[in-house]
Amino acid sequence: MRRFIITGAPGAGKTAIIRQLELDGFSVVEEAATDVIAAAQDLGTVQPWTDPSFIDVVANLQRHRQIRASYHPDEVQFHDRRAVCTAALAVYLGHPLSPFLASELQRVKNEAIYQNRVFFIRNLGFITPTQARRISFEETVRFEKIHEETYRDFGFELFSVEPASLGERVSMIKAAIR
Repeated sequence: MRRFIITGAPGAGKTAIIRQLELDGFSVVEEAATDVIAAAQDLGTVQPWTDPSFIDVVANLQRHRQIRASYHPDEVQFHDRRAVCTAALAVYLGHPLSPFLASELQRVKNEAIYQNRVFFIRNLGFITPTQARRISFEETVRFEKIHEETYRDFGFELFSVEPASLGERVSMIKAAIR
């Protein structure tokens, strides 16, 4: 099985790309942080990302989803953000790299779970705030740089998916995996 990571800064269009890949018949594994944020907000925590334990909750859900998806017989899977993204998020938020996240990053590396080529979705030049995405465009650009550096530090090759129509972006990704 070949597992590819789709990543990038908030609001870059990752979810739309993942949805289209799924509609086109590919197996996809959902992003975790947005779900963790939504669940915490439903329980009354307005900004769950301010608690350092948020990073481990996200990393644990990512691990669980990756392991569960490994039982699917798909030839190709697309994963919406993974542990390296969570490491970048920890840096961005000023949280320490926890022992759990460090061990998860080591597991991902040792087991070569993901393809070395990561699809890095570039920002669209603007950001649309949501309940979970409360970040300015300037902060998104800063986070994008941290994200890019973190992936490179972990030895991944970034395949830049530049702003274009959804169809063009998805076509670029499909051509790159052939």
